[in-house]
Amino acid sequence: MGASGSGKSASLRNFSPDEIGIFNVASKPLPFRKKLPVVNRASYQLIMQGLKKNNLRCYVIDDSQYLMAFDMFSRAKEMGYQKFTDCALNFYNLLTAIRDGTTDDTIVYLLHHVDRGDDGHIKAKTSGKMLDNQLTLEGLFSIVLLAETDGKDHWFATQSDGFTPAKSPMEMFPAKIDNDLKAVDTAIREYWGLNVKEEK
Repeated sequence: MGASGSGKSASLRNFSPDEIGIFNVASKPLPFRKKLPVVNRASYQLIMQGLKKNNLRCYVIDDSQYLMAFDMFSRAKEMGYQKFTDCALNFYNLLTAIRDGTTDDTIVYLLHHVDRGDDGHIKAKTSGKMLDNQLTLEGLFSIVLLAETDGKDHWFATQSDGFTPAKSPMEMFPAKIDNDLKAVDTAIREYWGLNVKEEK
């Protein structure tokens, strides 16, 4: 999670083309020269189809909150609350497909923008109150990294300071790490033994 320009997309720079699939919802060019496999204009349908194939161990949805935003704009002229319910349900169904439709060693990273409340607390950006009130988005994830920058350096905060939802398992990361999602992926797999191969 992080604000625009905080280094979320740039964190993909160290992946090899054969180990990652990127669903680019807003179709923005990646902020580095390396060519990685990208599905532009990624909709719920395209993402679901790609995840169903599950032929990679690492996927990225960049930026995932645009799925909700584009969903809402496409129905902007509709009256009533139903569109908010549908929007929340579409995103929930995506999270369910990630959880139930991929193998145990597949990791799906959601790059997501943030909202900052008047009290200074940071949360995941959503469309409508249903996801906020009924389903705290960050609570569904074991790892939430906060992308931060001082205008020169970029890093991930791995633990909350009381105002952010950043979190990670004990001893997986130091409190502040380089914004390198490949290094994050390696650490996660080592911590939970996702790289261990059965010996015959």
